[in-house]
Amino acid sequence: MQIDTIYEDDRWQAADLETLAEPAIAQTFAQLGLDPAPYEIAILACDDARIAVLNAEFREKPTPTNVLSWPSEDLAADTDGDTPYAPEPEDDEHHLGDIAISYDTCAREAQEAHKPFSAHVTHLIVHGTLHLLGYDHIRDADATLMEGLETVILGKLGLPDPYSQDQGPDGPATGKD
Repeated sequence: MQIDTIYEDDRWQAADLETLAEPAIAQTFAQLGLDPAPYEIAILACDDARIAVLNAEFREKPTPTNVLSWPSEDLAADTDGDTPYAPEPEDDEHHLGDIAISYDTCAREAQEAHKPFSAHVTHLIVHGTLHLLGYDHIRDADATLMEGLETVILGKLGLPDPYSQDQGPDGPATGKD
């Protein structure tokens, strides 16, 4: 797995984003039974100002958000709640897609939810990676599938269920990606 991290906000380097991202992405692939070796993901480590511009440009929502993702191909299942199509690696590295993550929003949400920053960021990297792999939470059964996977993956990383009621205001399908 090749992870290319572009640091636009130096606070992400101090937070050691790459150390958080690598196991989150690897465990996501492992949970889905996929070999991560032939894939590449780019992560833009930015702030609220930058992600607000991206959110306005790509989602017509001119506000900051925690994480955005752009899959390089549409792998979504046709039927609500079905498993997305598996990506087909090519002979050389296959760019799976891009993730942008905002330090400001992640820090604020973690503080408001009384969660460790690293746990919240790990959750959002898993969430973004699942989007790159065709998972979504727009339709109800898709949201249930995606949230269930996130819970299992985070559990294997030693982190609590982010959708549990006692985990704070980060409840199901925040719509922030």
